[in-house]
Amino acid sequence: MKQKLVFAVNGEKKEVSNVDPSTTLLEFLRTQTPYKGPKLGCGEGGCGACLVLISKYNPETRDVEELSVSSCLTLLCSLHNCSITTSEGLGNQRDGFHSIHQRIAGFHASQCGFCTPGMCISLYSSLSKADKSSRPEPPPGFSKLTVSEAERAIAGNLCRCTGYRPIIDAGKSFCSDVDMEDLGLNSFCRKGETLDVSKLPPYVPNSVCTFPESLKNVAEPTDEFREGKLNLVYKSEWGEPEDGYWITPTSLVELMEMLRSEENGNKVKLVAGNTSAGYYKNQGSYQKYIDIRHIPELLMIKREKEGIDIGAGFTLSKVIELLEEEISLRNKQNEQQLVFKKVVNHLNMVASKFVRNMASLGGNLIMAQRNEFPSDIATILLGACSSVIIQTPRGTLSLSMEEFLGQPPCDPQTLLVSVRIPSWSGVPPLSKTEGGSELYPFSLNNGTSELEGATRLMFETYRAAPYPLGGALAYVNAAFMAEVLGNESTGELVLGHLSLAFGAYGTKQAIRARKVEEYLKGKSITPSVLLEAIRILKMTVVSIEGTSKPDYRSSLAVGFLFDFFSPLITSSEKPNKSFINGPVSATSLLHPNGHTISNGCNSESRKPTSGISSKQVVEIHNDHHPVGYPTKKVSAELQASGTS
Repeated sequence: MKQKLVFAVNGEKKEVSNVDPSTTLLEFLRTQTPYKGPKLGCGEGGCGACLVLISKYNPETRDVEELSVSSCLTLLCSLHNCSITTSEGLGNQRDGFHSIHQRIAGFHASQCGFCTPGMCISLYSSLSKADKSSRPEPPPGFSKLTVSEAERAIAGNLCRCTGYRPIIDAGKSFCSDVDMEDLGLNSFCRKGETLDVSKLPPYVPNSVCTFPESLKNVAEPTDEFREGKLNLVYKSEWGEPEDGYWITPTSLVELMEMLRSEENGNKVKLVAGNTSAGYYKNQGSYQKYIDIRHIPELLMIKREKEGIDIGAGFTLSKVIELLEEEISLRNKQNEQQLVFKKVVNHLNMVASKFVRNMASLGGNLIMAQRNEFPSDIATILLGACSSVIIQTPRGTLSLSMEEFLGQPPCDPQTLLVSVRIPSWSGVPPLSKTEGGSELYPFSLNNGTSELEGATRLMFETYRAAPYPLGGALAYVNAAFMAEVLGNESTGELVLGHLSLAFGAYGTKQAIRARKVEEYLKGKSITPSVLLEAIRILKMTVVSIEGTSKPDYRSSLAVGFLFDFFSPLITSSEKPNKSFINGPVSATSLLHPNGHTISNGCNSESRKPTSGISSKQVVEIHNDHHPVGYPTKKVSAELQASGTS
């Protein structure tokens, strides 16, 4: 049993033998180290002022993984054998500032400086990830980061001073695809001069050692999970041994035995990312903290033709990576990519990158099931007809997502083990409609209306929030799946299997609109049918008392449903001939006039576009020289590095 917590801060090795398990990384940094760059802002993982870079070493591959995280939520004991880098660790006045600090200063991207170190960590994390990719090498002085990625690198970082334009310009200056003329006012060139990379502070990829050699020796394991096995007993100044425990089980059996041995489960906290502490305040004190991140059963991946099983212990960022890998493996099976692509698109809009790096898939779903958290993930998995495996003291259960969300709140001894996300490899047709008509797959041959041998799957997700990217919770989220088939007696396209899921509109859990599904099943979409479906939906999606903006949420749900089914509205004589080539999302369907339908919420077909398209014009004259000239603020680099 290891009795010391070992980690590094800006290259300096630390060993702590007596630490309160509830201590956050931010608290430790600001009280036990000289590094004050990370600051307490919201305390919820929603502002980015406390960001640091966490580096983990893989002894097998000799690779270092770098992730930006909120230090206000990260528990110190969860960082055993990890390295922490603050903005001071990227560069400082003594060792020289990093080019990120220098460009932040040169583009006038720091004013009060409170948020700037966190901005620098976000930019560095994005640069590091891009430069480690297999993309073609950029020209000298540039990185592999794209302009689109640079504009999204600080999504979730809040700044009340600059208006973001100069911060984004500083990030875009590293991109090889940047238009230098698009960058705003800066101190690197005078007005009228052309800015080029030679005038910018030089950028050298991988110039910062984020994981010291001294820590790599400690991280060498003798078995797969030993490097994460930390067990500590905390003694307060009064010397009571039962003040706190940090325990790291390494198997599901060991964890379940721990949970069964506890008479009062409320004093035990299961820890994965601890992001729930940002949403649920004042959770009370816990006697035991059980780290579940090193249990193999929770880190399981099982790939099959019918879908993919993902362990509940994976972070949301890792889930996105796994699904992207699955998409690439199915690159010749378009019908099986659709659901995974849409889930990935939606997950990238949930929370901030630095929260997704910490939050676990299972933790999010348990919060939704037990604590009525307005989860996007629960809704999209419900719409995708996913299922879960849960472990209880009585045994293992396999439940559909609808059954899981609908059952009584899980007790503290129930553990979510894995989630299955199905692909679509051919949905068997329904045998009968409500009126008794035969349903069968269809295709359109040679421009005729002859129906035979194919099906069409539609899947789309939706989200409306105060702002599209970052940590804002949704007013409404939704996920719709529909199978479209042919009707033998009429030759029309009709709806087969349907899954219409809604969440976050002021409901305890995400639900499926069963009455709407039952009404639409076996019907062709006509204006009157869609109008009746909307009427039924309005009676289904009803916010509980006290929910803000209930009418707005209801109208959003109606709009989502209309957007999804409107491409299917056709004349009563002919099927919509847009259903020729396999399954696609509703947003990529064509109207008869050939124009695509654009979904403002989550369109796969939309290419990343520049969020900043304005031009900055500043008139400079000599009447009050040097007042008005773009002079760099003296303390800007100090603010960016966190040393001021």
